[in-house]
Amino acid sequence: MFTGIVESLADVTGIETEGTNKTFTLQSEIAAEFKIDQSISHNGVCLTVTEVNGNVYKVTAIEETLLKTNLGELKQGASVNLERCMPANGRFDGHIVQGHVDQTAVCIKKEERGGSWLFDFKYDSSIGNITVEKGSICINGVSLTVFNSEQDTFRVAIIPYTYANTNFHQLTEGSAVNLEFDILGKYIKRIMGGYQ
Repeated sequence: MFTGIVESLADVTGIETEGTNKTFTLQSEIAAEFKIDQSISHNGVCLTVTEVNGNVYKVTAIEETLLKTNLGELKQGASVNLERCMPANGRFDGHIVQGHVDQTAVCIKKEERGGSWLFDFKYDSSIGNITVEKGSICINGVSLTVFNSEQDTFRVAIIPYTYANTNFHQLTEGSAVNLEFDILGKYIKRIMGGYQ
């Protein structure tokens, strides 16, 4: 379980294709603390560490993950947001995040507002996911609050610290991002709508 509070960035230093899977080699200042078999959130996607060598480590994304997230679009030199699992005695600074991406969205507007930034995103609401005004959303592994919630668009505000210390500073109009919708909202929607 994660909270959506990004700890660090990792830079992609290598990508190997193995059948329908991709193994990513990444470098991060916190990687020396990782252990093999540890679950780490990468842009909001829970991946298992398979190898660690100092500040360099490897993870593998299977075809299903590559199809439903933006990881398949990563290139060497890209940065991803990292978060280790929440310790059992830790604080819940964000919201409940599972590391299971529901779908991607596209940034349709980025606006600087005197030191903070507004980002508008568009997603395919026909899949059945929803946002709610002042509800939680996880974008590339970052816990954020939604406003201007519409059927297939929403807006978030980014403070300077988050902008500088996550890969939000690299996003532009047209960038694809990973979305994990609020787990409580998903359960409520399923209870109200039943299985379809």
